[in-house]
Parts: sequence; structure tokens; C-alpha cells
Amino acid sequence: MPKVMPLTAAVLAVFAVGAQAECTQALTVKFVESAPRDRFDIIHTATGVFVTGVSIDLRGSQGALVFDTAEGGSGTQVFQPFEPGEGMQGVDVADGAQRLDIRLTELSAGQRTGFTIDVDDQQAQSDLGQIRVTGGELSGARALFSLTDGSELEAVFDANNRAKVCT
Repeated sequence: MPKVMPLTAAVLAVFAVGAQAECTQALTVKFVESAPRDRFDIIHTATGVFVTGVSIDLRGSQGALVFDTAEGGSGTQVFQPFEPGEGMQGVDVADGAQRLDIRLTELSAGQRTGFTIDVDDQQAQSDLGQIRVTGGELSGARALFSLTDGSELEAVFDANNRAKVCT
């Protein structure tokens, strides 16, 4: 009987993680690799949660990613500055930076926004070359959501280029 209990707990833990990943009350950031601009989509489906800021922290990413915002800097070939979406204030992102912090007019359930920028990896041997980012290279980067009550929620990007926190 004791051998069954650990197995049962492990199975329940797997189902709990799967259920959380597919929750409908969530804050999500999706990364879309594109040319010439990469895009981050911010999707809000959590009722009763009001977001005032989002930070993207590339430190910890498997691809040693950087924001490539200026010619001749840390990135490879093509560069693109930060272009804010609806409800965002402009942000100065230094070339080679690994974190950006965005202030939002209040973002609530059912709303979405996003921004474009260029992201490059810094690996000598990368999946698609340094100019294009794959899901595996973004894994480990984080999205941080600042809420109106002063708290912060964190989500880690997975191999599908998605960072999602269930509320």
C-alpha cells in the first residue's frame, strides 16, 4: 500500500500542473518570431485582476537572448526598436538589454495588447541562427505582471513561447 501512495501523489501532481496550464482565468504573454519585427502579445482573461505593467526578463533564457534595438550593437543583422501597442507608454530599450518594463493604462479581463521589437540569441550554435528565436531558446525567460494592488505575478516562458500565470 505505501508504494501506491507516492504514485497516486505523482499522478495528481501531473494532472494539477496540466489543469493549471490550461486555465481560462489567466495572464499570458506569447512571443511570435517574425520578420522584420518580433511580437509579444499580452492577453488578459482573468476577472477581478487589473494589470498596470508588464516586464519581460530575458535573463535565464536558454538562448541567452537580448533585445536588438540598434544597428551595430549586440544583436545580429536586423534590428528593430520597441514599438508600443495600444494602452502602452513608449519605453526606451537599450540595445543588448535583457529586460524591459512597460507601463500600461489599466488592462483588465477580455483585453489584449502587445508590442514589437527585435530579439536575437547570443549562442554560437543556435537552432535557426542568431537572428531567429525558437521556443527552446526563449524557455526560462520570465514575464512579470504588476497589479493595481501593488503585487506582482510571474510566469516563465515555455518551449511554446508562452508565459502564462493562472489566477
